[in-house]
Amino acid sequence: MICDNTPVIIGVGQYSERVGEPGYEALSHMDLGGHALAEAITDSAATGDLAAAIDTICAIRQFENSYSEAVAPFGKSDNPPRSIGKRVGANPRRAILEVAGGQANQKMVGELASAIVLSESEVAVIVGSEAISTVRRLLEKGELPDWSEDVGGQLEDRGYGMDWSVETWSIKHGGRRPLEGYALAENARRARLGLSREDYRLKIGELFAPFTKVAASNPHAAAPVERSAVELATVTDRNRIVSQPYPRMTVSRDQVNQAAAIILCSAGKARELGVPESKWVHIHAVSAAQELPTLERPDFSRSEAASRSLDIALGRSGKFANDIRYFDFYSCFAVPVFNAIEHLLIEPDDPRGLTLTGGLPFFGGAGNNYSSHAIAEAVDQVRKDRGSFALVGANGGVMGKYATGIYSTVPAEWSSNDRYMMVPISQKKVAVASGLFDAATVETYTIVVTRKGPRIIFFGRNDVGERVVGNGDWSHEPTRVLFESGEPFGARLSVHQNKDGVNIGRVA
Repeated sequence: MICDNTPVIIGVGQYSERVGEPGYEALSHMDLGGHALAEAITDSAATGDLAAAIDTICAIRQFENSYSEAVAPFGKSDNPPRSIGKRVGANPRRAILEVAGGQANQKMVGELASAIVLSESEVAVIVGSEAISTVRRLLEKGELPDWSEDVGGQLEDRGYGMDWSVETWSIKHGGRRPLEGYALAENARRARLGLSREDYRLKIGELFAPFTKVAASNPHAAAPVERSAVELATVTDRNRIVSQPYPRMTVSRDQVNQAAAIILCSAGKARELGVPESKWVHIHAVSAAQELPTLERPDFSRSEAASRSLDIALGRSGKFANDIRYFDFYSCFAVPVFNAIEHLLIEPDDPRGLTLTGGLPFFGGAGNNYSSHAIAEAVDQVRKDRGSFALVGANGGVMGKYATGIYSTVPAEWSSNDRYMMVPISQKKVAVASGLFDAATVETYTIVVTRKGPRIIFFGRNDVGERVVGNGDWSHEPTRVLFESGEPFGARLSVHQNKDGVNIGRVA
């Protein structure tokens, strides 16, 4: 007999629409989320009034509500969890707006599961949505619908949670977007492996080609087209470089209209609501970890936080990677996937596959909410393949936060409430330069394509071994040629600071 306060997932739902396709309605973020929650309620097969029983709704932030400078061109809800809840007739006691980051939904599964064990909740929802594709289309057409909603009511707004990822170096040196940070990490990995740019791009293509096959058969995918490794790796006008080493097709696709919802419930309440046990999926572990600030990391090409999160979740589940049948590794870019599978000794062409959705470049990077889709797919898979286990790895920032969840229809014992774990941050830091310096040795770099022209960003070490960041001088031909060659690793640069405090490096 499963104890009444055991947390189980009883329903998952996904909803999407693609611009111009039959049935396209140009739905708002909140409408998409409402549809996904309605799908999750239906999926549970509850005979009781599940919507009325929802006591907690956690909403995942949209991109337009993820940082202070973000713009919501059509307005937004003052209380997203309650806006989405009212679309299904839910009036929760507790509404949460979680911090930004792709780890948020996976981490919240653990947090809300623990709350259920403590009898602080009986029915909890995690729901999120993005409508970036529709927003862009409407703006292009000059249409300005009013998506603002004044709902009011209790709201636990946890803030953006982005202080850890917005670092001074990124603002000064043009690396504020995740794209540049991941490109720096990717080239650090390439340097570690000793691969040329072309060979490394092919490795990315070989990693992601199977993802495209999964996306091609997923009805919710934003880009359901199967592509070969060579096609993904070959630079063309259509597949141009956006930031070395990335061609456009191999980075997260944010132009999506997608939503997903997950319903957690105590076993006792699930019985009361008439949810068949065939619908129950057990949460065997959730672990959440935070990485050091970017410049303090000993190795840019790896994330110790992700590795520790994976290890702890597997250990608490009593499983090894070989025991897992289904995986979804967060794939906004290639390096977080490589980091996870290298640590777990999984080959890129493992027949089990590395994605359940098709991945963020092909299924779609549904903002902070992508992994809700991955969890929904994991729930579906383990329901069909009873007794199997699925692992979902969720990543936030520039490999800055990571949460791992392990799921199965096999019951999980929660009486000790120790299956949700927060992982301590690593203390193995690299010293970061705080003052001026006049020379640097290059560790990694990227060349970003901007509207104002190419920009070189590099990380390196000064003469006393402290970590530094700078921009290569594009106007200086020897410097430009060095970085364009793709092999600046280990090169020594002379550095000066311009009037804006930006470090400018030239070949010494």
